[in-house]
Amino acid sequence: MSQSRSVCFSSSQSSSSARERMWTSTPGKRTWFQQTKTKKTTKSSAFSSRSMGEEGTKKNLANEQSHVSKTTSLSGPLGPIEIERGDPSGQPFGVSLIVLDDEDDDEKAEQKKKESTRSLHFSLYAPNAEKVQLVLYFDRDESKNDALTEPTIQIDMTRKEEEDDSEDDSEDDKKGIFTVQITKGVPLRGARYGYRVFGHNSKENKQRFDDSVVLLDPYATMVSSGRKYFGEEHKARKERDRPNPPDMLGTYDFESKPFDWENVDHPRINEEDSVVYEMTVRAFTREDESMNENIRGSFLAIAEKVKYFKDLGVNAIELLPVFEFDEMEFKRFPDDPDERYRARAHMVNTWGYSTMSFFAPMSRYASNGGNGIDAAREFKHMVKTLHQAGIEVILDVVYNHTGESTDDRPNFCSFRGIDNANYYMMDENNDYMNYTGCGNTVNANNPMTKDFILASLRHWVQEYKVDGFRFDLASCLTRDERGRPMESPPLIREIAKDPILSKVKLIAEPWDAAGLYQVGDFPNWDQWAEWNGKYRDTCRRFIKGTDDQKKDFADSLLGSSRLYRRNNRKPFHSINFITAHDGFTLNDAVSYQSKHNHDNGENGNDGANDNESWNCGQEGETGDANINNLRARQMKNFLMALFVSQGTPMLLMGDEYGHTRFGNNNTYGHDDRRNNFQWMEMEKYKETRFRFCSNMIKFRKANPLLGRKEWLDDRKCIWHEDNWDNEESKFIAFTLVDDISGNNEDLYIAFNAHEYMVQASLPKIEDGMSWHRIVDTNLTSPDDFDFKGSQRIGSEGIYNISEWGAVILQKKR
Repeated sequence: MSQSRSVCFSSSQSSSSARERMWTSTPGKRTWFQQTKTKKTTKSSAFSSRSMGEEGTKKNLANEQSHVSKTTSLSGPLGPIEIERGDPSGQPFGVSLIVLDDEDDDEKAEQKKKESTRSLHFSLYAPNAEKVQLVLYFDRDESKNDALTEPTIQIDMTRKEEEDDSEDDSEDDKKGIFTVQITKGVPLRGARYGYRVFGHNSKENKQRFDDSVVLLDPYATMVSSGRKYFGEEHKARKERDRPNPPDMLGTYDFESKPFDWENVDHPRINEEDSVVYEMTVRAFTREDESMNENIRGSFLAIAEKVKYFKDLGVNAIELLPVFEFDEMEFKRFPDDPDERYRARAHMVNTWGYSTMSFFAPMSRYASNGGNGIDAAREFKHMVKTLHQAGIEVILDVVYNHTGESTDDRPNFCSFRGIDNANYYMMDENNDYMNYTGCGNTVNANNPMTKDFILASLRHWVQEYKVDGFRFDLASCLTRDERGRPMESPPLIREIAKDPILSKVKLIAEPWDAAGLYQVGDFPNWDQWAEWNGKYRDTCRRFIKGTDDQKKDFADSLLGSSRLYRRNNRKPFHSINFITAHDGFTLNDAVSYQSKHNHDNGENGNDGANDNESWNCGQEGETGDANINNLRARQMKNFLMALFVSQGTPMLLMGDEYGHTRFGNNNTYGHDDRRNNFQWMEMEKYKETRFRFCSNMIKFRKANPLLGRKEWLDDRKCIWHEDNWDNEESKFIAFTLVDDISGNNEDLYIAFNAHEYMVQASLPKIEDGMSWHRIVDTNLTSPDDFDFKGSQRIGSEGIYNISEWGAVILQKKR
């Protein structure tokens, strides 16, 4: 059993003498360094590791400052290490590069002293800490850095004093900032770094300081993990032998050339034109045998799949979490006496909803056992490649909780030990408030935390050019520090008003795990779109044949106007989906009546119980041809509904070929075929299921009547219905009037969820025109979808729509 670390405090001996001793507080070991102090006058320009990839080493004049600071010298593996302690003004949080120009240097000396004129600046905001030490791990050989278990150096950082009397109001923002600047002797690439944070813990202050843990910098833009491959065991099996339990520290790269975007920019796809594909980086290519094994499951592998996305027809991919997370969190307690923890020790967190670092891409999504530096560059390559193909990248982000858990077996890594009371919601008993179902809840509207989240989001837009965000359990972000929902939550408002963030797509999952359900009511400022959970439930109910769903289904088909037609909101603010990563896949929604989650180790208590599914007559896989044909038809019915609905459609990875998770509706911990895209299955169904799905997407994109920007009125949508109040009626038909193309090519769309065929009377049309069949889900491929509409419907004006069937007809000359 892993024991949580106890709180202990150590102190560094210091004096004003010319020579000083400094020692580490690593439990069980002290390392002594001899120090010498000198003085130096410099000018500096700061470059954040967040901007280095964009700006290289250009001077940032806005951050330029002059100051006099004391320099400490000590020995290290690369030679003398020189440390400056000075004013933190103008320096960003995290690690940044500062170019120092000695005022007395001439041009000849400048090249000679190039190494000493580039320094590293470290800055941490910890307003309630008493002391902070910078801890660095590095060797002459960069490849050995990740394996180091003992710090190379530890340095006391300088704090902006609270009693500093300054007439500048902005000085208040600097109080509680700890800084140190290293001018020589530390590599400009690849070192691991973290912080020991010292402070006092009490029930009243709700802190969790523990200086025995080396903490990950919250603003670290790259993470160095002790593990190179996804799912790899820790080399140090005992957590106390690692800097922190997940062995995650910051790293940086100020030596490599800036990434070349070659002027490739955001595609800027109109929201009404978006077709979103929700997917997982690792699971998408992990079992693709046509791909080099060294890149499977990586960011690079996604870039290799551009042709597939184009063939499918989607123009935006929504990636499940790609911020650094601890996929091994469930394996921490294989022998725990509590069965709840022991029972999940066989699983790996493959979905990634346990963020540890909000600025760094997942290091183990780098190819070929790469590191955080490689992951950052390969992520940019992925985005650039997708943008060149006109495909946007949307990130699923988890700002509602972190992977640090609670006091019960904490995964101590960062925020908890830096300022627990500011970063997390705590109750009056000093316990973590849980609105997420994951133990802790981020205190998102706390000013310190809000600014952190805003900085993180801007970083991903500016540094990585992402095109939008889907906010997991976004209703948590609308709560105040006591957990009360706010009408105008500061974080949500500032995101909507931000000059950078307001220009990208903002999507809320408008509920949380504590019962706050805001579908249609999420604070939005006409900027935020929403995952429309009511659309999903209504479509599933109607198409499987539930009574009294016709009115709601009709509203869903036209963009859910009852929910979103207010103020300046548009149909595209409804993100329409039938399935998503959590819940049944499309195949399972027509194959299973109830969830089958026994492999999750929670006795079937996890995952949703209200799946609104129908197994079509038998639970699970079957050899019954009639049942399988009905299931295939129902899947096509769902896809047709999704892509003819006004609003923004989102397709789940694998639904295009009928992926199954064998009835498990919560596969977050299964790093196997339940989550992995099955490329052989896709090939098997390429000319049937994939063809139908792809054609539906392309038909939607090609037809201006689908995906309208504005709301439809009775002139643009004509309902062929006089049976609205009959609760048992399960047939619905309407015409979308072509007022755009000038060709008068109306669309007739009908769904029949009855157990019997319906003989539908088609709308009368003018001379010279006739109805042509585009889709009939009752037919088999290739007749089920005819993009050209080559099959003309007879002049009798009748079309027989099969039981559990759907059709699209188009008026043509």
